[in-house]
Amino acid sequence: MTKQFIISAPNSNAGKTTITLGLLRLFKRNKTEIQPFKVGPDYIDPKFHQLACNKIGVNLDLFMMSELEISSYLNFYGKNAQINCIEGVMGLFDGANKALGSTAALAKKLKTPVLLVIDAKAVAYSVAPLIQGFVNFDEDLEIMGVIFNRVGSERHYAIVKEACEDINVKCFGYLSNLKNCSIPSRHLGLNIEEIEKFDVIIDQISHELEKTVDWKSILNASKEVEQATIPIKQPANKLKFAIAKDEAFNFIYPHNVTAMKQLGEVTFFSPIHDTEIPKCDLIFFPGGYPESHLKKLSSNASMLESIKSFAENNGHIYAECGGMMYLGNSIISEEGKPYKMVGFFDFNSTIATKKLHLGYRKSKTKNYTFKGHEFHYSSLLNDKEATINATVLNARDSETNTKIHKKKHVLGSYIHHFFGSIETLSHLINELK
Repeated sequence: MTKQFIISAPNSNAGKTTITLGLLRLFKRNKTEIQPFKVGPDYIDPKFHQLACNKIGVNLDLFMMSELEISSYLNFYGKNAQINCIEGVMGLFDGANKALGSTAALAKKLKTPVLLVIDAKAVAYSVAPLIQGFVNFDEDLEIMGVIFNRVGSERHYAIVKEACEDINVKCFGYLSNLKNCSIPSRHLGLNIEEIEKFDVIIDQISHELEKTVDWKSILNASKEVEQATIPIKQPANKLKFAIAKDEAFNFIYPHNVTAMKQLGEVTFFSPIHDTEIPKCDLIFFPGGYPESHLKKLSSNASMLESIKSFAENNGHIYAECGGMMYLGNSIISEEGKPYKMVGFFDFNSTIATKKLHLGYRKSKTKNYTFKGHEFHYSSLLNDKEATINATVLNARDSETNTKIHKKKHVLGSYIHHFFGSIETLSHLINELK
């Protein structure tokens, strides 16, 4: 039997990632098998999860995934876990449209209790009405209790704990206001090497939590869930997938890789370090940080030629965000310097003039509706490429100007599409034909 709980907060920057990572490391150190999950389309927090407990966080997203898919992912990735720890996104009730798709919405769907992280730095007994408001706002949502973050002293903790007692809400403990010992809340610009620097901090947080948090009570208060076995139909013909993965390209949903493995074989390669692509039927170029490795990408001439030759000779490629930029003529750095790229798509991309493009996307083609997420600061210049006949909508069903490019059997878009099921992946493959 596996236990399960969700970590959330009234607002962003309250410390839920800090508490999550500390608890993941704490459970791991105490020989408790834990599987992390992340609400929403975030690529970075799952990497922090992996650093904390050696298991990558798996995204759960009510916009991009069906309820059945979410249940299957919990079963598949949590099958060997004693406890599933699900980190929420933003504030507890913050969704793409009111509370739709929020952490609270997922908690209700999963019938899983929420551990609320409260930032206590500038508050004392006034936490009582704040907590009581979240507990009473939605009667269908279960708040298992709270953990206080950034507590100034034992006296301070005694006050906020007493507030919980007066409103009959369980308090599991606190984390002191540690100096230079927090996880940045806006870390979308961090690369892999920078994430690894936080290992020492996570260790310090976990040791502090072991002193001040009753983690065994959290385990006991979590929901028991039964693991269900979901049969997977294996195709007769197996495809060979090649996935670009290195310092420059690493925004990859594990579900997408699992779906590929169900349809065939998966090989990883590095556009930075390898000299040519592996033998394959389809290449996936995910997003990542190509702008941080422009010189290395541009100087690997044999890899650039290998990819261009594959594309021009009717090879099948799906590329998104940074991967799509890589397939263009050049990427222009923040300093305004162009770096030569693959040169298959006839456009340039630039991060010299940053503009944020953010939000959920629905890509409605003739035969299927794909769902995903867009997050980038770069833009395309001199775009002369053709696009497929698709309507791209945001979470509120308003049309966007995001394009999906297609040339021969190569598809490219700024959207990080989710294709974590055999059905969706098969439709994506059909779009490449």
